[in-house]
Amino acid sequence: MQGVAVSQASVGDQKAIHDLVDRAYRGYVPRIGKRPAPMTDNYRQRIIDGEAYVTRIDGCIVGLIVLSPRDDYLHIGNIAVDPDRQREGIGTALLGFAEERARELGLTELRLYTNAAMTENLDYYPKRGFTVVERRHEDGFDRVYFSRVL
Repeated sequence: MQGVAVSQASVGDQKAIHDLVDRAYRGYVPRIGKRPAPMTDNYRQRIIDGEAYVTRIDGCIVGLIVLSPRDDYLHIGNIAVDPDRQREGIGTALLGFAEERARELGLTELRLYTNAAMTENLDYYPKRGFTVVERRHEDGFDRVYFSRVL
């Protein structure tokens, strides 16, 4: 989707972000056996810390990305797209925004992880230039770690 605008989330977006994350991740609960980590994140704090960014269509939040700068890479803590708006390029636009943000910060790598049960993500990220760098059991989840050098 060309022209997808990404902007920093505000505290007023908190409920819409929670609703989006719930819709985006609830289908994974049966696969994982519990709520995925993004469903329990503190989005109010992410917003206050300036880490939450959203994209809107017709005034409604349809995408979210959480970005946390580290010493030598930009960590993508969550990327969520409204299930009714998937396959419209919103996720790709959010990843493009992450790349731009990393470059602005002088960072040359993006890192993220996903749950091993989220098999769609295991196909999605390699198609966007990410490479699996590690698999581990952590915080009660089986996680697959990805990296993309810019």
